[in-house]
Amino acid sequence: MKIEKVISDYLDANVFLIGDEKQCIIVDAGVNLESIKPVVANRKVLAILLTHGHFDHSRYCNDYANFFSCKIYASSEIINTMQDKEAIYSDKGQIINDFQNFIFLENDEDFKLDNYYVQSYYCPGHSICCRCYLINGILFAGDVLFDRSVGRTDLKFSNKKDMVSTLEKLDKLAFDKVFSGHGNSSTFAEQKKNILVYKKFLSR
Repeated sequence: MKIEKVISDYLDANVFLIGDEKQCIIVDAGVNLESIKPVVANRKVLAILLTHGHFDHSRYCNDYANFFSCKIYASSEIINTMQDKEAIYSDKGQIINDFQNFIFLENDEDFKLDNYYVQSYYCPGHSICCRCYLINGILFAGDVLFDRSVGRTDLKFSNKKDMVSTLEKLDKLAFDKVFSGHGNSSTFAEQKKNILVYKKFLSR
């Protein structure tokens, strides 16, 4: 399984492409369509997985879905974030209210995309709509987990107690690496230490 990273020029948000020479899955949609097209090339896009609804990660999701003829998987709570001018944190007050391409996920929910088995986990805290995806031992964590930090809990629809519960959930998972919504990837060992530190910090 090959993982490719493309970095947006808007808040340096990461977009990941997971797959092989014939097909791929796209995680998040913060990079404009014209920049994603040459990376996808002639591959079939199986789906778009959104980690959450903040604008830097979701702004081009419908452009991707329409062009590549695929569905967008996301937490059902993403509607509340995307339709709220304050909660979506867009640069010019933009909102997203077209959900015809969406498949909404509830709680923890697993599904298959061709030969890929996706384990998805509802992970509120940074936002009410945050979701992590575990694919072949790789955790795509969005803004929940970063290299040596976790997502902010001072935003609209953030919740410190929810983040602690999410960290407790993720602490029980087995994975090899974490690919985050911003910055570098991290290892299982690094994240075990990171989660322990922030569970204690946020519980004070």
